[in-house]
Amino acid sequence: MKFLAPFALLTFAGFMATPLLAAEQAPQLTGCAAKRQAISTQIEQAKAHGDSGQQAGLEKALSEVTANCTDASLKKERENKVLDAKQEVSRRQADLDKAMKKGDAEKINKRKDKLAESRKELQEAVEELDQ
Repeated sequence: MKFLAPFALLTFAGFMATPLLAAEQAPQLTGCAAKRQAISTQIEQAKAHGDSGQQAGLEKALSEVTANCTDASLKKERENKVLDAKQEVSRRQADLDKAMKKGDAEKINKRKDKLAESRKELQEAVEELDQ
């Protein structure tokens, strides 16, 4: 009986670890492959919900991505998005600084909100760059 308890525990642990190992072995798609996979997933969801209009649009998008997407062009596009977001953050920071010099509390609060929104968009663009 002493032999069965450790054996059962080891067997149970092995079964619990199997999905974790499978998840680690699945490579994370990046670039155009990830984009195609995301569109394919959306197509399946549109089919499941019976939305033929959305499905047709997604199928067109998938064919265009398949025909035109290269990892280099996608990376360049995402880098440009990050640069644009950085410029927007700089512009909003300058607007906030100007409002703070004038001392208008309402404008300061509006500018702070806009700056926070721009920083969030920048963070999202940076995260997207790694995908």
